Amino acid sequence: MNGRRSGLLLQVTDLSIVFGGLKAVSDFSCDLAPGELVGLIGPNGAGKTTVFNMLSGVYTPTAGEINYWDHKGKVYNVGTMGPASLNHIGISRTFQNIRLFGSMTVEDNVRIALHSRRVETPLDVLFRLKRFRMDEDRMIQKTGELLSLFRIEAKKHELARNLPYGEQRKLEIVRALAANPQLLLLDEPAAGMNPQETEELMKLIGFIRREFRLTILLIEHDMRLVMGICERIIVLDYGRTIAAGTPEDIQKNPAVIKAYLGEDAVK
Repeated sequence: MNGRRSGLLLQVTDLSIVFGGLKAVSDFSCDLAPGELVGLIGPNGAGKTTVFNMLSGVYTPTAGEINYWDHKGKVYNVGTMGPASLNHIGISRTFQNIRLFGSMTVEDNVRIALHSRRVETPLDVLFRLKRFRMDEDRMIQKTGELLSLFRIEAKKHELARNLPYGEQRKLEIVRALAANPQLLLLDEPAAGMNPQETEELMKLIGFIRREFRLTILLIEHDMRLVMGICERIIVLDYGRTIAAGTPEDIQKNPAVIKAYLGEDAVK
């Protein structure tokens, strides 16, 4: 496949995965255009995180195809690549359970994400040559800019595990952004947050999208957040897509109501 097809950033076609005879995701398809903000929702066990794990290289799909176009228009078959390779071409993600390096500083958590963008050779590092020093200065500057942008620069020398929960969530997003992605996958970013923190997160996601010109696909159970910021929503149930459309369409879709609220809700 040559060039970007119909202005797409990501095209997922008939994606399926089987674990020990159990089909966890069946024939999942979706298209993402550059700059879109799309929600992926569904009951617990519906297969949402499994989809994310295939999109981010954690799992290899049993069937189907995932095509991703980088900023130069080069197409990649994402389903055959690992997480590090995907991060390098512009796909970053966060996790439902925060996965910061707790015993490292806030600053170092971000610097780790920048290592994939380093250009120096082992010789440059060994002898502390000019290219190594320039790379170090660039990393320090970039880390400071990101932490300042998200208002946590004052805590850059604190251990990540000592941050309040909301700031740990924020730091995980900062770390994902440090890799300079085109596509950001957010796995339940509001998990464990109180209503005020969730409100701040909604504003933060909107800010990230505008400031970094990102395409965002997010999993979330907080319907107020999903309905408030997503342009389109895809609904999974038992590994299958049961609905897709605008927030207004999804809110009144009988199949979605049934999957969440039971038979009485549609009578």
